[in-house]
Amino acid sequence: MALAKKHRADLAIGLLLAACGHAEAMPEQGVVVLGLPLQLEIVVVLVSISFAVAIGLSALSLVGRARRRFRSRLRFMRTALNYIDHGISMVDGRGRLVFCNDAFLDIHRLQRSDVRPNMKFQDLLDLPASRGTFGPALVDLNDALASQSVCDLEDGRALLSSRRPLPGGGWVATETDFTERRSLTREIEETKKFLEFVLDHIPVGVVVRQIRDHRYLLINRTGEKYLGVNRDDALRRPFDALYPAEEVAMIVHRDGPAIRNPGKVVINEYAVKTEKGMSLYLTRRVAVPDKDGTPGQIVLTVEDVTSQRQVQARMAHMAYHDGLTDLPNRVAFVQALEQMIEACAEGGEFAVLSMDLDRFKEINDVFGHAVGDRLLVEASKRIQQSAGGAAVARLGGDEFGLIIDGVQPKSASELAGRLIEAMRAEFVIDGKTIRFGVTVGVSIFPRDAADSASLLANADVALFRAKQEARGSVRVFEPAMDLHIRDRRAMHLDLSEALKNGELHLNYQPLAKADGRVIGFEALVRWKHRVRGMVSPGTFIPLAEESGLIVEIGEWILREACREAASWPEPLQIAVNLSPVQFLQGDLVALVHAILLETGLTPGRLEIEITEGVLIRDSERGLTLLRRLKALGVRIAMDDFGSGYSSLSYLQSFPFDKIKIDRAFIMNLGISPQSAAIVRAVIGLGHGLDIPILAEGVETEQQLAFLAEEGCDEVQGYYLGRPGPIAQYAELIGGAAPVQPSTAKPAARKVS
Repeated sequence: MALAKKHRADLAIGLLLAACGHAEAMPEQGVVVLGLPLQLEIVVVLVSISFAVAIGLSALSLVGRARRRFRSRLRFMRTALNYIDHGISMVDGRGRLVFCNDAFLDIHRLQRSDVRPNMKFQDLLDLPASRGTFGPALVDLNDALASQSVCDLEDGRALLSSRRPLPGGGWVATETDFTERRSLTREIEETKKFLEFVLDHIPVGVVVRQIRDHRYLLINRTGEKYLGVNRDDALRRPFDALYPAEEVAMIVHRDGPAIRNPGKVVINEYAVKTEKGMSLYLTRRVAVPDKDGTPGQIVLTVEDVTSQRQVQARMAHMAYHDGLTDLPNRVAFVQALEQMIEACAEGGEFAVLSMDLDRFKEINDVFGHAVGDRLLVEASKRIQQSAGGAAVARLGGDEFGLIIDGVQPKSASELAGRLIEAMRAEFVIDGKTIRFGVTVGVSIFPRDAADSASLLANADVALFRAKQEARGSVRVFEPAMDLHIRDRRAMHLDLSEALKNGELHLNYQPLAKADGRVIGFEALVRWKHRVRGMVSPGTFIPLAEESGLIVEIGEWILREACREAASWPEPLQIAVNLSPVQFLQGDLVALVHAILLETGLTPGRLEIEITEGVLIRDSERGLTLLRRLKALGVRIAMDDFGSGYSSLSYLQSFPFDKIKIDRAFIMNLGISPQSAAIVRAVIGLGHGLDIPILAEGVETEQQLAFLAEEGCDEVQGYYLGRPGPIAQYAELIGGAAPVQPSTAKPAARKVS
């Protein structure tokens, strides 16, 4: 019975152990007997088994928690690494891929499905290599483990790759898409080289120096030349080791203002002795503050401004001096005038002289502008020699200005006398002997004016009056002269309205053969002012020419004369004077043609009278216009022959239809043998050239008899008929005879 119990106990333990997994089979022999009662033994065995099971379960629980924590941390690390922009890969000692993040896969154009457990890293690289993503440089990664390189991919990208070895073998690699960064790096490098090139080739020296240790940080080539040192040597040593102590002290002294005022540009100019002489350098210094605000570096620019200053000096001289004579110009003269006014403000007097060369324009036109310029230069020298201590300036053209102090008007009169005397001596220019005089106007400070503009204007007024009265004279300003100028300006305004107001009209003077037979009329303009009454043509015609109104007035005269002549029953000639100004403005030929068509006048009946001024101003243009006018069928007459300079040359250049002898020679017939000789010579000249001659200003029977005896072709003057309305000569033009006033003189003889 005891044996049966033992077998039951052994069977239970075996079943428990088998159930608990601690026994695979129960041995039939070798069961340990504890020597206790059977129930107690079973209890002990059960307790032991329970304790062992508890310990095992506890151990299993700890391992599970550890595994869960590890897996959680691994997921965190994987997630964190996947958020990094750099590609990361880990390879073990046997070349197997341990880990790679998503950025690595993106860089290599791979998918997570391409990665297999325990696969060789080289096998992973073969995938993109076979797809043509990389160049060969990235395929073989068996180089030194601590290497870093930039690899170019076939798709144009660049990768920056860096590997670090692991203690147990293998490595950890990081990779970055370096394309943009490398492009930027190259751009920065190219920009740096470009800026260095620019700095080295600009003509301004650029130098940067550290303040604390006096070391040069940057020197361009121009700066190297200015410093007189080799920049490679200068950049290695402080500047106080490059120069003598006195030069160092001077540099430090010049840096002082810039260092004391960081950010402010300090400008200086220095004269430096060089191999070529003295040179002028312009420097700009500015102290660049550090982060704490203290000056850190000195930036210095240096520029050789020697040539620039010379040009500026020449330009300043040109701005205040005349380019031809090198005398002070009007601007400089006004400044000197204002300085004199300021100096004499508390007492004192001085005079302003305005002078010009008599008939210079005619001389300039006859001999040419080159001779005229030489003449102005020589005249300015004589003026300077005669001026003594007076200020002299060329105000423009042939006008000069002078300022002289002293007792007035005595000092001014003495100076004007010296100027007139100096100009009397002949000038010889290019073998040509030229004589002319000067006319002078004077105004006095403070008697005549207290400001520069008025003083100069009054001197001009006095000059204008002197030229009107007697060229080569001197006139001192008087208040009445100003009234004359004001009156002249008022007359100009009235003349501009005369046509609109119907104040202009034409008078007609007969043109006749020497036997008294009338062949035509000359149209003469007259102005009946609403207040002044009849204004002399000698007064308003020059005013119209000066102002340019003669163009409008001349067109009216031509149209009105042609319209009138076209209405005459008798086909008499009509002569019209044209001003030289009309030849310079607009298309005169087209105007004449249009008026002939408009009025219906036969071109052969129109005779245009010109003075040699038409040809003097622009000979080539004048002759061209005259030929075009003659091509229309119009007749051309030379007026006032003998009163100018070069009429004979014009007779050779153009076939005039008539020559009119100036009235000054006719008036002296019977009085001056010279006048008779001149008239006789001109008539002979006309006959030799087969050009009809007309004598103006015939006022006596004796004059007419002389002209007829000498063979003069035509005559004009008061003796033949005074200028008057055409109605006065109605019978001559084929109309009814007008009722003659008792005071009227006999009319000219009717055409036969």
